[in-house]
Amino acid sequence: MTPGTGIEDLLRKHAPQVLGALVRRYGHFNTAEDAVQEALLAAARQWPREGVPENPRGWLIRVAARRLTDALRGEESRRLREERAAALTPRDAFVAPPPGAARAPSEDDTLSLLFLCCHPELTSSGQIALTLRAVGLTTAEIARAHLVPEATMAQRISRAKQRVRGTRFGRPDNWEERLPAVLHTLYLIFNEGYTATSGAALQRAELAGEAIRLTRTMRQLLPKEGEVAGLLALMLLTDARRAARTGPHGELVPLDEQDRGLWDRAAVREGVLLVTEALSVSRETAGPYQLRAAIAAVHDEAPSPDATDWREILGLYDVLLHRVPGPVERLNRVVAVAMVHGPRAGLAELEPLEGESALGHRIDAVRGHLLERAGDPARARAAYESAAGKTLSLPEQRYLQARAARLRP
Repeated sequence: MTPGTGIEDLLRKHAPQVLGALVRRYGHFNTAEDAVQEALLAAARQWPREGVPENPRGWLIRVAARRLTDALRGEESRRLREERAAALTPRDAFVAPPPGAARAPSEDDTLSLLFLCCHPELTSSGQIALTLRAVGLTTAEIARAHLVPEATMAQRISRAKQRVRGTRFGRPDNWEERLPAVLHTLYLIFNEGYTATSGAALQRAELAGEAIRLTRTMRQLLPKEGEVAGLLALMLLTDARRAARTGPHGELVPLDEQDRGLWDRAAVREGVLLVTEALSVSRETAGPYQLRAAIAAVHDEAPSPDATDWREILGLYDVLLHRVPGPVERLNRVVAVAMVHGPRAGLAELEPLEGESALGHRIDAVRGHLLERAGDPARARAAYESAAGKTLSLPEQRYLQARAARLRP
Protein backbone atom coordinates (compact mmCIF):
# COMPACT_ATOMS: atom_id res chain seq x y z
CA MET A 1 0.00 0.00 0.00
CA THR A 2 1.41 3.37 -0.97
CA PRO A 3 1.28 6.28 1.51
CA GLY A 4 -1.21 8.09 -0.71
CA THR A 5 -3.47 5.06 -0.86
CA GLY A 6 -3.30 4.66 2.92
CA ILE A 7 -4.30 8.27 3.51
CA GLU A 8 -7.13 8.02 0.98
CA ASP A 9 -8.48 4.91 2.74
CA LEU A 10 -8.21 6.69 6.10
CA LEU A 11 -10.13 9.69 4.81
CA ARG A 12 -12.88 7.50 3.36
CA LYS A 13 -13.15 5.69 6.69
CA HIS A 14 -13.51 8.88 8.73
CA ALA A 15 -15.64 10.93 6.31
CA PRO A 16 -19.07 9.64 7.49
CA GLN A 17 -18.00 9.81 11.14
CA VAL A 18 -16.91 13.44 10.80
CA LEU A 19 -20.02 14.45 8.88
CA GLY A 20 -22.23 12.67 11.39
CA ALA A 21 -20.50 14.43 14.30
CA LEU A 22 -21.01 17.86 12.73
CA VAL A 23 -24.65 17.29 11.78
CA ARG A 24 -25.42 15.91 15.24
CA ARG A 25 -23.85 18.93 16.95
CA TYR A 26 -24.80 21.74 14.63
CA GLY A 27 -27.44 20.58 12.16
CA HIS A 28 -27.16 22.25 8.72
CA PHE A 29 -26.53 19.06 6.74
CA ASN A 30 -25.76 20.92 3.51
CA THR A 31 -23.26 23.36 5.04
CA ALA A 32 -21.74 20.63 7.23
CA GLU A 33 -21.19 18.40 4.21
CA ASP A 34 -19.36 21.20 2.38
CA ALA A 35 -17.21 21.83 5.47
CA VAL A 36 -16.27 18.15 5.68
CA GLN A 37 -15.25 18.14 2.02
CA GLU A 38 -12.99 21.13 2.67
CA ALA A 39 -11.45 19.35 5.65
CA LEU A 40 -10.83 16.22 3.57
CA LEU A 41 -9.13 18.29 0.87
CA ALA A 42 -6.99 20.03 3.49
CA ALA A 43 -5.94 16.65 4.91
CA ALA A 44 -5.16 15.28 1.44
CA ARG A 45 -2.77 18.20 0.90
CA GLN A 46 -1.24 18.42 4.37
CA TRP A 47 -0.92 14.85 5.65
CA PRO A 48 1.38 13.53 2.90
CA ARG A 49 3.82 16.37 3.74
CA GLU A 50 3.51 16.56 7.52
CA GLY A 51 2.35 13.08 8.44
CA VAL A 52 -0.95 11.73 9.66
CA PRO A 53 -1.95 13.28 13.02
CA GLU A 54 -2.22 11.07 16.09
CA ASN A 55 -6.00 11.54 16.14
CA PRO A 56 -7.02 11.91 12.47
CA ARG A 57 -10.76 11.93 13.20
CA GLY A 58 -10.36 14.68 15.80
CA TRP A 59 -8.21 16.68 13.37
CA LEU A 60 -10.84 16.44 10.66
CA ILE A 61 -13.64 17.40 13.06
CA ARG A 62 -11.74 20.46 14.28
CA VAL A 63 -10.94 21.68 10.77
CA ALA A 64 -14.45 20.98 9.47
CA ALA A 65 -16.02 22.68 12.49
CA ARG A 66 -13.96 25.82 11.86
CA ARG A 67 -15.05 25.84 8.23
CA LEU A 68 -18.67 25.30 9.27
CA THR A 69 -18.76 28.06 11.88
CA ASP A 70 -17.00 30.45 9.47
CA ALA A 71 -19.60 29.69 6.82
CA LEU A 72 -22.49 30.16 9.22
CA ARG A 73 -21.06 33.40 10.58
CA GLY A 74 -20.87 34.76 7.05
CA GLU A 75 -24.62 34.38 6.58
CA GLU A 76 -25.79 37.01 9.05
CA SER A 77 -25.00 40.39 10.50
CA ARG A 78 -22.21 40.97 13.01
CA ARG A 79 -24.58 40.76 15.97
CA LEU A 80 -26.22 37.55 14.75
CA ARG A 81 -22.83 36.10 13.88
CA GLU A 82 -21.63 36.60 17.45
CA GLU A 83 -24.80 35.03 18.87
CA ARG A 84 -24.54 32.12 16.44
CA ALA A 85 -20.87 31.55 17.28
CA ALA A 86 -21.65 31.33 20.99
CA ALA A 87 -24.58 29.00 20.39
CA LEU A 88 -22.55 26.78 18.09
CA THR A 89 -20.00 25.85 20.74
CA PRO A 90 -21.29 22.63 22.30
CA ARG A 91 -20.27 21.84 25.84
CA ASP A 92 -18.88 18.46 24.85
CA ALA A 93 -17.10 19.61 21.70
CA PHE A 94 -13.95 17.65 20.85
CA VAL A 95 -13.90 15.70 24.11
CA ALA A 96 -14.12 11.99 24.72
CA PRO A 97 -17.53 10.47 25.47
CA PRO A 98 -18.39 10.31 29.18
CA PRO A 99 -17.33 7.23 31.17
CA GLY A 100 -19.73 4.34 30.78
CA ALA A 101 -20.98 5.36 27.35
CA ALA A 102 -22.12 2.25 25.50
CA ARG A 103 -20.44 3.21 22.25
CA ALA A 104 -18.43 6.05 20.78
CA PRO A 105 -20.46 8.89 19.23
CA SER A 106 -18.71 8.31 15.91
CA GLU A 107 -20.33 4.87 15.65
CA ASP A 108 -23.82 6.16 16.36
CA ASP A 109 -23.18 9.09 14.02
CA THR A 110 -22.27 6.83 11.11
CA LEU A 111 -25.41 4.75 11.55
CA SER A 112 -27.59 7.85 12.00
CA LEU A 113 -26.06 9.32 8.85
CA LEU A 114 -27.01 6.25 6.81
CA PHE A 115 -30.58 6.42 8.09
CA LEU A 116 -30.72 10.13 7.26
CA CYS A 117 -29.46 9.53 3.70
CA CYS A 118 -32.16 6.86 3.24
CA HIS A 119 -35.00 9.12 4.31
CA PRO A 120 -38.30 7.67 3.03
CA GLU A 121 -39.16 10.88 1.16
CA LEU A 122 -36.12 10.46 -1.10
CA THR A 123 -36.17 8.50 -4.33
CA SER A 124 -33.94 5.45 -4.59
CA SER A 125 -31.50 7.34 -6.84
CA GLY A 126 -31.48 10.23 -4.37
CA GLN A 127 -30.75 7.90 -1.45
CA ILE A 128 -27.82 6.33 -3.29
CA ALA A 129 -26.36 9.65 -4.41
CA LEU A 130 -26.67 11.23 -0.96
CA THR A 131 -25.17 8.16 0.73
CA LEU A 132 -22.15 8.19 -1.56
CA ARG A 133 -21.70 11.93 -1.06
CA ALA A 134 -21.95 11.56 2.71
CA VAL A 135 -19.23 8.90 2.86
CA GLY A 136 -16.71 11.13 1.10
CA LEU A 137 -17.06 10.56 -2.64
CA THR A 138 -16.99 13.76 -4.67
CA THR A 139 -19.83 14.75 -6.94
CA ALA A 140 -17.58 14.08 -9.94
CA GLU A 141 -16.81 10.54 -8.71
CA ILE A 142 -20.50 9.78 -8.16
CA ALA A 143 -21.38 11.19 -11.58
CA ARG A 144 -18.74 9.01 -13.25
CA ALA A 145 -20.04 5.96 -11.40
CA HIS A 146 -23.54 6.61 -12.75
CA LEU A 147 -22.36 7.81 -16.17
CA VAL A 148 -24.21 11.12 -15.96
CA PRO A 149 -22.88 14.69 -16.27
CA GLU A 150 -21.50 16.17 -13.07
CA ALA A 151 -24.03 19.01 -13.23
CA THR A 152 -26.89 16.49 -13.36
CA MET A 153 -25.56 14.62 -10.34
CA ALA A 154 -25.01 17.90 -8.47
CA GLN A 155 -28.68 18.78 -8.99
CA ARG A 156 -29.77 15.33 -7.83
CA ILE A 157 -27.70 15.61 -4.66
CA SER A 158 -28.89 19.17 -4.05
CA ARG A 159 -32.53 18.07 -4.28
CA ALA A 160 -31.86 15.23 -1.86
CA LYS A 161 -30.22 17.59 0.63
CA GLN A 162 -33.18 19.95 0.45
CA ARG A 163 -35.52 17.06 1.15
CA VAL A 164 -33.73 16.12 4.39
CA ARG A 165 -33.19 19.72 5.48
CA GLY A 166 -34.54 20.25 8.97
CA THR A 167 -34.79 16.51 9.70
CA ARG A 168 -33.78 15.70 13.25
CA PHE A 169 -30.39 14.01 13.28
CA GLY A 170 -30.14 10.73 15.11
CA ARG A 171 -31.36 7.21 14.74
CA PRO A 172 -35.09 7.56 13.99
CA ASP A 173 -37.61 6.09 16.40
CA ASN A 174 -38.88 3.80 13.66
CA TRP A 175 -35.38 2.82 12.55
CA GLU A 176 -36.35 -0.85 12.18
CA GLU A 177 -38.86 0.19 9.51
CA ARG A 178 -36.21 2.19 7.67
CA LEU A 179 -33.51 -0.49 7.92
CA PRO A 180 -34.66 -2.33 4.74
CA ALA A 181 -34.25 0.91 2.75
CA VAL A 182 -30.71 1.35 4.13
CA LEU A 183 -29.78 -2.24 3.26
CA HIS A 184 -31.41 -1.95 -0.17
CA THR A 185 -29.40 1.20 -0.90
CA LEU A 186 -26.15 -0.50 0.08
CA TYR A 187 -27.11 -3.53 -2.03
CA LEU A 188 -27.80 -1.35 -5.08
CA ILE A 189 -24.47 0.44 -4.64
CA PHE A 190 -22.68 -2.93 -4.45
CA ASN A 191 -24.49 -4.32 -7.49
CA GLU A 192 -23.61 -1.28 -9.58
CA GLY A 193 -19.99 -1.72 -8.56
CA TYR A 194 -19.92 -5.46 -9.18
CA THR A 195 -21.77 -5.40 -12.52
CA ALA A 196 -22.01 -1.93 -14.02
CA THR A 197 -25.30 -1.39 -15.82
CA SER A 198 -23.58 0.58 -18.58
CA GLY A 199 -20.20 1.67 -19.84
CA ALA A 200 -16.96 0.11 -21.01
CA ALA A 201 -16.01 -1.61 -17.74
CA LEU A 202 -17.79 -4.64 -16.34
CA GLN A 203 -16.91 -3.76 -12.73
CA ARG A 204 -16.27 -0.67 -10.58
CA ALA A 205 -14.30 -2.17 -7.76
CA GLU A 206 -14.13 1.02 -5.70
CA LEU A 207 -17.92 1.28 -5.60
CA ALA A 208 -18.37 -2.35 -4.53
CA GLY A 209 -15.62 -1.90 -1.94
CA GLU A 210 -17.35 1.16 -0.50
CA ALA A 211 -20.61 -0.77 -0.14
CA ILE A 212 -18.79 -3.61 1.65
CA ARG A 213 -17.06 -1.16 4.00
CA LEU A 214 -20.33 0.56 4.92
CA THR A 215 -22.08 -2.78 5.44
CA ARG A 216 -19.25 -3.86 7.74
CA THR A 217 -19.92 -0.72 9.76
CA MET A 218 -23.61 -1.62 9.90
CA ARG A 219 -22.69 -5.13 11.06
CA GLN A 220 -20.53 -3.76 13.88
CA LEU A 221 -23.31 -1.42 15.04
CA LEU A 222 -26.19 -3.90 14.66
CA PRO A 223 -24.57 -7.28 15.41
CA LYS A 224 -27.88 -8.99 16.18
CA GLU A 225 -29.60 -8.06 12.91
CA GLY A 226 -29.54 -11.20 10.78
CA GLU A 227 -30.26 -9.38 7.53
CA VAL A 228 -27.26 -7.08 8.03
CA ALA A 229 -25.06 -10.17 8.46
CA GLY A 230 -26.77 -11.74 5.44
CA LEU A 231 -26.10 -8.73 3.24
CA LEU A 232 -22.44 -8.56 4.25
CA ALA A 233 -22.08 -12.29 3.61
CA LEU A 234 -23.74 -11.94 0.20
CA MET A 235 -21.39 -9.12 -0.78
CA LEU A 236 -18.29 -11.01 0.36
CA LEU A 237 -19.28 -14.27 -1.33
CA THR A 238 -20.10 -12.46 -4.57
CA ASP A 239 -17.09 -10.13 -4.57
CA ALA A 240 -14.81 -13.10 -3.88
CA ARG A 241 -15.17 -14.06 -7.57
CA ARG A 242 -14.23 -10.62 -8.89
CA ALA A 243 -10.70 -11.51 -10.09
CA ALA A 244 -12.04 -14.40 -12.20
CA ARG A 245 -14.98 -12.55 -13.78
CA THR A 246 -12.99 -10.87 -16.54
CA GLY A 247 -10.38 -12.10 -18.98
CA PRO A 248 -7.09 -10.40 -19.93
CA HIS A 249 -8.88 -7.88 -22.16
CA GLY A 250 -11.76 -7.13 -19.78
CA GLU A 251 -14.09 -9.64 -21.40
CA LEU A 252 -16.84 -11.23 -19.28
CA VAL A 253 -16.19 -14.77 -18.03
CA PRO A 254 -19.40 -16.58 -16.94
CA LEU A 255 -19.51 -18.39 -13.60
CA ASP A 256 -19.21 -21.92 -14.99
CA GLU A 257 -16.07 -20.98 -16.96
CA GLN A 258 -14.23 -19.09 -14.23
CA ASP A 259 -10.88 -20.19 -12.81
CA ARG A 260 -11.94 -20.92 -9.23
CA GLY A 261 -8.32 -20.79 -8.14
CA LEU A 262 -8.57 -17.01 -8.56
CA TRP A 263 -11.44 -16.71 -6.11
CA ASP A 264 -10.68 -14.97 -2.81
CA ARG A 265 -10.90 -17.91 -0.41
CA ALA A 266 -10.55 -15.72 2.69
CA ALA A 267 -13.63 -13.75 1.63
CA VAL A 268 -15.47 -17.02 0.92
CA ARG A 269 -14.66 -18.37 4.39
CA GLU A 270 -15.78 -15.15 6.07
CA GLY A 271 -19.00 -15.04 4.05
CA VAL A 272 -19.85 -18.69 4.74
CA LEU A 273 -19.22 -18.21 8.46
CA LEU A 274 -21.44 -15.10 8.56
CA VAL A 275 -24.39 -16.69 6.77
CA THR A 276 -24.06 -19.93 8.75
CA GLU A 277 -24.22 -18.02 12.03
CA ALA A 278 -27.14 -15.91 10.85
CA LEU A 279 -29.16 -18.91 9.65
CA SER A 280 -28.45 -20.86 12.85
CA VAL A 281 -30.30 -18.14 14.76
CA SER A 282 -33.19 -17.47 12.37
CA ARG A 283 -33.44 -20.29 9.83
CA GLU A 284 -37.25 -20.37 9.99
CA THR A 285 -37.53 -16.61 9.52
CA ALA A 286 -34.48 -16.05 7.32
CA GLY A 287 -34.70 -12.83 5.32
CA PRO A 288 -33.97 -12.33 1.62
CA TYR A 289 -30.31 -11.33 2.07
CA GLN A 290 -29.60 -14.38 4.23
CA LEU A 291 -31.20 -16.65 1.62
CA ARG A 292 -29.31 -14.99 -1.25
CA ALA A 293 -26.10 -15.38 0.74
CA ALA A 294 -26.86 -19.07 1.30
CA ILE A 295 -27.27 -19.53 -2.47
CA ALA A 296 -23.97 -17.73 -3.11
CA ALA A 297 -22.31 -19.95 -0.50
CA VAL A 298 -23.44 -23.13 -2.32
CA HIS A 299 -21.85 -21.80 -5.52
CA ASP A 300 -18.61 -20.71 -3.82
CA GLU A 301 -18.10 -23.93 -1.86
CA ALA A 302 -18.47 -26.13 -4.95
CA PRO A 303 -15.01 -27.21 -6.18
CA SER A 304 -16.24 -27.22 -9.80
CA PRO A 305 -19.35 -26.28 -11.80
CA ASP A 306 -20.38 -29.95 -12.09
CA ALA A 307 -20.16 -30.35 -8.30
CA THR A 308 -22.60 -27.49 -7.64
CA ASP A 309 -25.62 -28.68 -5.62
CA TRP A 310 -28.33 -27.24 -7.87
CA ARG A 311 -31.11 -29.04 -5.99
CA GLU A 312 -30.10 -27.18 -2.84
CA ILE A 313 -30.02 -23.93 -4.79
CA LEU A 314 -33.48 -24.59 -6.26
CA GLY A 315 -34.85 -25.28 -2.78
CA LEU A 316 -33.40 -22.02 -1.49
CA TYR A 317 -34.94 -20.10 -4.40
CA ASP A 318 -38.32 -21.65 -3.61
CA VAL A 319 -38.05 -20.29 -0.06
CA LEU A 320 -36.74 -16.94 -1.30
CA LEU A 321 -39.71 -16.49 -3.64
CA HIS A 322 -42.05 -16.77 -0.67
CA ARG A 323 -40.21 -13.77 0.83
CA VAL A 324 -39.48 -11.78 -2.36
CA PRO A 325 -41.54 -12.86 -5.40
CA GLY A 326 -39.78 -10.39 -7.67
CA PRO A 327 -38.94 -10.85 -11.37
CA VAL A 328 -35.16 -11.08 -10.80
CA GLU A 329 -35.60 -13.81 -8.19
CA ARG A 330 -38.00 -15.66 -10.48
CA LEU A 331 -35.57 -15.45 -13.39
CA ASN A 332 -32.72 -16.78 -11.26
CA ARG A 333 -34.95 -19.66 -10.18
CA VAL A 334 -35.58 -20.47 -13.87
CA VAL A 335 -31.85 -21.18 -14.27
CA ALA A 336 -31.92 -23.46 -11.21
CA VAL A 337 -34.95 -25.32 -12.59
CA ALA A 338 -33.12 -25.84 -15.89
CA MET A 339 -30.04 -27.17 -14.12
CA VAL A 340 -32.11 -29.65 -12.11
CA HIS A 341 -34.87 -30.66 -14.55
CA GLY A 342 -33.39 -29.76 -17.94
CA PRO A 343 -33.48 -26.76 -20.31
CA ARG A 344 -37.01 -27.46 -21.64
CA ALA A 345 -38.38 -27.25 -18.09
CA GLY A 346 -36.52 -23.99 -17.65
CA LEU A 347 -37.97 -22.57 -20.87
CA ALA A 348 -41.48 -23.46 -19.68
CA GLU A 349 -40.82 -21.57 -16.44
CA LEU A 350 -39.52 -18.62 -18.46
CA GLU A 351 -42.75 -18.02 -20.39
CA PRO A 352 -44.67 -16.29 -17.54
CA LEU A 353 -41.85 -13.75 -17.24
CA GLU A 354 -42.36 -12.40 -20.77
CA GLY A 355 -42.92 -8.67 -20.72
CA GLU A 356 -41.20 -8.04 -17.38
CA SER A 357 -39.51 -4.73 -18.17
CA ALA A 358 -37.38 -4.89 -15.00
CA LEU A 359 -35.46 -7.84 -16.46
CA GLY A 360 -34.20 -5.87 -19.46
CA HIS A 361 -31.79 -7.87 -21.59
CA ARG A 362 -31.41 -10.65 -19.03
CA ILE A 363 -34.52 -12.58 -20.00
CA ASP A 364 -33.27 -12.88 -23.61
CA ALA A 365 -29.80 -13.85 -22.38
CA VAL A 366 -31.24 -16.66 -20.23
CA ARG A 367 -33.50 -17.76 -23.10
CA GLY A 368 -30.50 -17.96 -25.42
CA HIS A 369 -28.56 -20.04 -22.89
CA LEU A 370 -31.45 -22.49 -22.40
CA LEU A 371 -32.17 -22.79 -26.11
CA GLU A 372 -28.50 -23.47 -26.77
CA ARG A 373 -28.49 -26.23 -24.16
CA ALA A 374 -31.74 -27.60 -25.63
CA GLY A 375 -30.12 -27.96 -29.06
CA ASP A 376 -31.90 -25.11 -30.86
CA PRO A 377 -29.00 -22.97 -32.16
CA ALA A 378 -31.01 -20.76 -34.55
CA ARG A 379 -33.42 -19.52 -31.87
CA ALA A 380 -30.61 -19.32 -29.32
CA ARG A 381 -28.61 -17.08 -31.67
CA ALA A 382 -31.62 -14.79 -32.16
CA ALA A 383 -32.12 -14.54 -28.38
CA TYR A 384 -28.45 -13.70 -27.78
CA GLU A 385 -28.54 -11.02 -30.48
CA SER A 386 -31.69 -9.55 -29.01
CA ALA A 387 -30.08 -9.42 -25.55
CA ALA A 388 -26.92 -7.82 -26.94
CA GLY A 389 -29.01 -5.06 -28.52
CA LYS A 390 -30.68 -4.23 -25.20
CA THR A 391 -27.76 -4.05 -22.75
CA LEU A 392 -25.82 -0.82 -22.19
CA SER A 393 -22.81 -2.67 -20.77
CA LEU A 394 -20.12 -3.09 -23.44
CA PRO A 395 -18.52 -6.22 -21.87
CA GLU A 396 -21.93 -7.92 -21.64
CA GLN A 397 -22.75 -6.82 -25.18
CA ARG A 398 -19.50 -8.29 -26.54
CA TYR A 399 -20.04 -11.53 -24.61
CA LEU A 400 -23.57 -11.97 -25.96
CA GLN A 401 -22.47 -11.14 -29.50
CA ALA A 402 -19.70 -13.73 -29.20
CA ARG A 403 -22.20 -16.38 -28.05
CA ALA A 404 -24.41 -15.55 -31.02
CA ALA A 405 -21.51 -15.64 -33.48
CA ARG A 406 -20.50 -19.07 -32.24
CA LEU A 407 -23.91 -20.42 -33.26
CA ARG A 408 -23.94 -19.08 -36.83
CA PRO A 409 -24.07 -21.80 -39.52
